Amino acid sequence: MEDQELQQWIEQISMESFGRPFVHQARFNRRLRSTGGRYFMKSHDIEISWSQWETFGQDEIEKIIKHELCHYHLHILKRGYKHRDQDFKTLLARVGGSRYCQSLPRPRVQQAYKYRLECVNCKTEYFRKRKMDVRKFACGNCRGKLKSYTLDLTAPS
Repeated sequence: MEDQELQQWIEQISMESFGRPFVHQARFNRRLRSTGGRYFMKSHDIEISWSQWETFGQDEIEKIIKHELCHYHLHILKRGYKHRDQDFKTLLARVGGSRYCQSLPRPRVQQAYKYRLECVNCKTEYFRKRKMDVRKFACGNCRGKLKSYTLDLTAPS
């Protein structure tokens, strides 16, 4: 979906759900990750998260658009447009918008171990991602001294 299609879609939702036109700009923002959309009070523009569109699709984006249009129309009418205002909560419930957007799944990056600790007495190995001062710690098995080795991360596994 392109920004122009989004613009037309928001204008259509505004007329159908609110009975008022949306006469400002709407666009996707590919950098939005923690929020579904934004309403700008100075310019009255709306931005929608591209990541939400890719991950959850049209139904979820429609709820986000209705949420942002609630801010838009209430702000223009000089009524309570903030999340905590009763006007906002009432209008949002009436049009079927969502109060919160769904959380995006976070990719888990497996960080490689950089350090290997070895007990001098029992030869137990411990792997660490962060460097630690071996003088302050002892082996968990025998309370022996630890020796630290830096792992070669460039070697293939």
